[in-house]
Amino acid sequence: MMVKCSMLLKNYVAALIQIMIWSAFHLAQWLSGKDHLIPKIIIFAVFFYLAYLVAKKIVGSNKATLFITFFSLCTYVSLQMTLQLIFQ
Repeated sequence: MMVKCSMLLKNYVAALIQIMIWSAFHLAQWLSGKDHLIPKIIIFAVFFYLAYLVAKKIVGSNKATLFITFFSLCTYVSLQMTLQLIFQ
């Protein structure tokens, strides 16, 4: 039971840190302003890799790391879309 709780807590911490990384990505994208598509794709790739590395360091498992990374990305995108609809 203790091992399962520990793993769940690690997943939760990794997801929270990744949400912060995606927020930094949003700030970097906002600061890049009127850049073309290719630099924005490169910025996304860098932040995605950073989020993956952080989760890999915390969680350890490749499968869990990919799931957490995609889950946090989807959560971040849905939060951004919701806030954009509310404050538009």
